[in-house]
Amino acid sequence: MPIKLRGVMQSPVTPLKDDFSPDLPTFERLLDFHVRSGSPAISWPHHKGESLNLTIPERKRFAEAAVKVVAGRVPVTIHVSALAVEDTLELARHAQSIGADGILAITPYFWNPTLEAIHDYFVRLCTAIDLPVISYNSPSYLAGVEITGELMSRLIERLPNFTGVKEASFNSEKFIEISRMALKLRPTFAMLTGVEYLLPSVPLGGVGSYSAAGSICPNLCNRLFDACVAGDWPRARDLQYTLSRLWLLFRDQYPSSLKGGMVIMGRPVGPTRSPLPTATKERRELIRSQLEELGILQSEPHGW
Repeated sequence: MPIKLRGVMQSPVTPLKDDFSPDLPTFERLLDFHVRSGSPAISWPHHKGESLNLTIPERKRFAEAAVKVVAGRVPVTIHVSALAVEDTLELARHAQSIGADGILAITPYFWNPTLEAIHDYFVRLCTAIDLPVISYNSPSYLAGVEITGELMSRLIERLPNFTGVKEASFNSEKFIEISRMALKLRPTFAMLTGVEYLLPSVPLGGVGSYSAAGSICPNLCNRLFDACVAGDWPRARDLQYTLSRLWLLFRDQYPSSLKGGMVIMGRPVGPTRSPLPTATKERRELIRSQLEELGILQSEPHGW
């Protein structure tokens, strides 16, 4: 069954204890917070969830918790990308076995595969499971490796469960070309942006985004999407400017700055695993001043 992906979907961070071990009880609280705050879907663990810093058994444990805690209230997709393709396939099969609603997968890490190799990778992944598969295009993370509009068309024509893309190039030309080619072949194909750049994407066929700032300001994220859908462009523009400033704030030392901001909002989730830094007291104070200046402290939920 296809899943409906629309709106600003939350990709939670990964809570850790002070000794950097998994903090599953806090993860469960965070999942419930996202659902109660209006997230139309949950997807874990994106890179903000430190996916590359987790072991395969840890990823399975957290994925199982996500499906159990969300309990069908909204769709849950599992990001299965790993350094080894065999681990990706193992995580994909595990996601299906625990009742996830879909998976998300980026192009292979580190290597510089040809378009044909990327094609074969997604064919292998999509035919290994029955779940909907959302591709993840992020050339900045992967030294220019990306899914082109032409490759997207080939995959859509061949794979019935190839249902969407997280398009994180932040390049309108690429978004337009993928959207133009994909939606012609599959009108229900979900065009999603990597973070909340909704104003440039919704008019071009975008149906939503994954969220960078939703653990800090879910209300702002939802208001921006609603304004874009309603065509209230002056309001959408103002909200987009605010979210763009937040993205630049959290992108610096990402995702440790995001975790630092969550402390300020009364939702502490612990440190960030090495080699990523944990937000210092000075960094948190800078984040606090920016959140206050933008009105986030006054307009967003505090605590769980």
